[in-house]
Amino acid sequence: MDKDSRIYVAGHRGMVGSAIVRELQRQGYSNIITRTHKELDLTRQDAVEMFFQQEKPEYVFLAAAKVGGIVANQKALADFMYENMILEMNVIHSAWQNSCKKLLFLGSSCIYPRLAPQPMPENCLLTGSLEQTNEAYALAKISGLKYCEYLNRQYGTDYISVMPTNLYGPNDNYHPEHSHVLPALIRRFDEAKRNNAEIVICWGDGSPLREFLYVDDLANLCVFLMNHYSGNETVNAGTGKEISIKALSELVAHIVGYKGKILWDTTRPNGTPRKLLDVSKATALGWHYHTELEEGIRLVYNDYLNNPIRAER
Repeated sequence: MDKDSRIYVAGHRGMVGSAIVRELQRQGYSNIITRTHKELDLTRQDAVEMFFQQEKPEYVFLAAAKVGGIVANQKALADFMYENMILEMNVIHSAWQNSCKKLLFLGSSCIYPRLAPQPMPENCLLTGSLEQTNEAYALAKISGLKYCEYLNRQYGTDYISVMPTNLYGPNDNYHPEHSHVLPALIRRFDEAKRNNAEIVICWGDGSPLREFLYVDDLANLCVFLMNHYSGNETVNAGTGKEISIKALSELVAHIVGYKGKILWDTTRPNGTPRKLLDVSKATALGWHYHTELEEGIRLVYNDYLNNPIRAER
């Protein structure tokens, strides 16, 4: 990408999209195209086609998505599949129709089988059954990355995909039911601290192992890959390190300053038992993450405290 290339970031108000915009600006890219949902509904094919015809972006970062935690995914299976699939197909197809030079599609590590080998390599995709609690979202993301691959194979496009592990960072969603595990824990422990609660109840038994990547590190990787990688196979984005949900809860409680007890509701689902990405491909390309988990959680907690509107969602 040249510094004045026309670059469209889809989903620029979300956690990932806003981080990509920050990284592009940090690196001196000056011609960044954005649209709010009100200005451009990506689920409307005609609107997306008109946008691409008028703006002619040369590069596209597709970070827009309908996202949520276990509860949200289970309550709205059809919505998660339809909205994610239709918006990504609209953007990718319009990019191809308008001769976009390169597109980067952002997926999720939930595309890999529930019982995939650990750490999960990129080539384990479609080798086993998916985790049921987020199957609809995973199927939509698999469709998006496969469409990119098929366009490359059939028409010679240069569309790539990145599969990040669990993300956290500024502009995260702290909704009590619709958020992911880390922001949910931050809100829960902060509220418990403010209310002098003696007990905080967490879901499951605390045994699942998870990997977490600070979103600004992901953004740095995305810009790096846009400039240095081409290929049909996706690239995993993570740290290569994992932590149990129990240990994560204790770490968040410590950072927040909560002194009470943590109990576990084993009637609630654990989700996938382990999700660790094999990040050897990204490492071999010359990229490495920068933000360690404790430092990142402190940054995020400060963001949470200084953004009351997001905290109330």
